[in-house]
Amino acid sequence: MPTTPATAAQISPEIASNGVQPSGAPAPIMLELVDEDGRTIGTAEKLAAHQAPGQLHRAFSVFLFDESGRLLLQRRALGKYHSPGVWSNTCCGHPYPGEAPFAAAARRTFEELGVSPSLLAEAGTVRYNHPDPASGLVEQEFNHLFVGLVQAEPRPDPEEIEDTAFVTPAELAERHAAAPFSAWFMTVLDAARPAVRELTGPSGGW
Repeated sequence: MPTTPATAAQISPEIASNGVQPSGAPAPIMLELVDEDGRTIGTAEKLAAHQAPGQLHRAFSVFLFDESGRLLLQRRALGKYHSPGVWSNTCCGHPYPGEAPFAAAARRTFEELGVSPSLLAEAGTVRYNHPDPASGLVEQEFNHLFVGLVQAEPRPDPEEIEDTAFVTPAELAERHAAAPFSAWFMTVLDAARPAVRELTGPSGGW
């Protein structure tokens, strides 16, 4: 499992497809569309890519653990248009077109949580199709998974994150039974479990 020190590079969103950004208007956020094997085939605006039935696009999911082997969860901010107020993994998002998934994962972890992982490692990929009943949006994603360690105290951006919590496997099970989680959470966690177990050791319980 290759490991690399994480960095929080600042990368600007793609500008409009014609290369001209309207004066005073924010550039659209573009996602990278992929085929079933994860090969890039084009781009699409972020919201359009999530509207039913969804367009398959590249994404990433991060799972960070403290030195005790507890998983850092985040509760998504109530103001987010997609899956607001639900619990989910440490960080998830989409690389900009042409951005490496590893770089995007490190960048968004810092932007959302105010911390850089002390270790970040690739943990495979998973493809899924998860509709969100509340919003009607659809997650058609080819998701790159990452696991790692965090040693600093999170300083979450309130526009992105409502709350955070470090949980053991037992605490996660209790929370998952009692509170709403993102539609994709268990899919990405289960796909990342082999790497999580390698990171946290057999006594971690993951």
